[in-house]
Amino acid sequence: MKIKITILISAVMMFILSSCKKDVNPGVSFDSFTYSSADADAGNWKTIYLTSASQSPIDAPVDPTSQEYLSELSSLKSMSANLTSDEQSKINYWSTNGVLRWNEIARALVAKYFLLPAPNDDGTYSWPDPAHPDQYPLFPFSSPPYASRAFAYLSAGSYDAMIATWYYKYQYNRMAPSTYDPSVVTHLPVQNIPAYPSEDAVIAGFSRTVLTAMFPLESAYLSQMALDQENSRLWAGVNVTSDISEGDSLGKHIASIFLARAKTDGMKNTLGTQHDWDSISQYWEATGLPIWKSLEVPPRQVLAPNFGHVKTWTFDQSLVTTTFRVSPPPAVGSPDYQTALDEVLHYSKDASTDEKQIAFRWDDGTSTYTPPGHWNYIAEPYIHDANYSPLRASRVLAYMNMALEDAGICIWDNKLYYYFPRPTNINPDIKTIVGIPNFPSYPSGHAGFSQAAATVLAYFFPADASYFSDQANEAGMSRLYACIHYRFDIESGFTLGADVAQNAVNMAEADGGGQ
Repeated sequence: MKIKITILISAVMMFILSSCKKDVNPGVSFDSFTYSSADADAGNWKTIYLTSASQSPIDAPVDPTSQEYLSELSSLKSMSANLTSDEQSKINYWSTNGVLRWNEIARALVAKYFLLPAPNDDGTYSWPDPAHPDQYPLFPFSSPPYASRAFAYLSAGSYDAMIATWYYKYQYNRMAPSTYDPSVVTHLPVQNIPAYPSEDAVIAGFSRTVLTAMFPLESAYLSQMALDQENSRLWAGVNVTSDISEGDSLGKHIASIFLARAKTDGMKNTLGTQHDWDSISQYWEATGLPIWKSLEVPPRQVLAPNFGHVKTWTFDQSLVTTTFRVSPPPAVGSPDYQTALDEVLHYSKDASTDEKQIAFRWDDGTSTYTPPGHWNYIAEPYIHDANYSPLRASRVLAYMNMALEDAGICIWDNKLYYYFPRPTNINPDIKTIVGIPNFPSYPSGHAGFSQAAATVLAYFFPADASYFSDQANEAGMSRLYACIHYRFDIESGFTLGADVAQNAVNMAEADGGGQ
């Protein structure tokens, strides 16, 4: 069921920023499947952030011959024998890889909260306050920096949680209920791996906890989704209650470890303060150089000026300002710059219908799941069609999303370092067909994000490397067709994204999971 992704976007220009929307509702229909590999040695794979697979201990399960387990079996048989239509529907929804379902849920939440605050009466702007998430503007503002971080924590943490799950599965080796009682009615494939703890419950407990921290107003919704996922395994007859309860506890505990990292990764300072914004403006104004300026009315503060200082995943933070500081763009007014500016003006006047459609398809503006979410959407069918277990699925998404956030951190560092004007800052005759992002031009975020994701996906799915490369190139060029970037922005973003992603690929090559 290979889906070569085509995302339908309806473009609605509102104020300065676009509100192009994609179908972000979770619930794509996938068939259930038997995992392509058992990976019995996965408990020995190298973790991302946990110090070891056994960092979060769990209780040993009761013996399958014990009265306690036999009682669980009896209760399970009653639950799975006669399903209601609602129970069957929830089994069907969660029948696919739970890692993919939670990724869909995260994408939907990113789109829901990617809303720019309206200006205040005095011409200033307010930003979401995590201490008061229900006050306008609602928390979070899930811009591309915030989204890339949310996807990274969800995916990297899920991968570590799955390594820990596999460690305990093969330590205790308690199999599925129908192994001990063939009369158990099952409604999903019974995987040929130990059932304790349930991988679905671990993912549910972990994802609910992490996403609730990232999207606190969605606590009730996320709790219900986790409960549905866990209950679906009982109704399907593939796990007993202790498989579920111990799995949920393990996932929740590992989530707390990752959330402790999140509290100290620097993200809380990303949006900056009025002092930061004033200092940045004063510094660049004093240079006398042509610089980026907000074209919104009233002018909006530069987005996430401190994102370049956020803690990285796949390399030391110090490399952001050394190894990954790109070469300067052509000076405004130079022959190379003028050639690039003229090319933008050309697309402003003469872009083809196909080029405009590409610009709209990759807009990824407000009320969408952002460029990082777009690449998670692209990755989804490849992971599913490989029949990957949650362990294998989370591995792909972990390395891709760590590369995406790391690329974003480096992109934002360079944007604020050069503070380079967008084409529309220099030539007001240039008309864009999507909203103009409220941050400097160089290098292109779309190009950097896209090349980072494509590089990682090409490693895991080499037969489709050319497709991922084509999609990355199209994503980058979409910003030129939309007239919001120069070609050199895009080329620099491509190089930066590929270089950053190689660190994630190197980690994957050495983690023990193979290709």
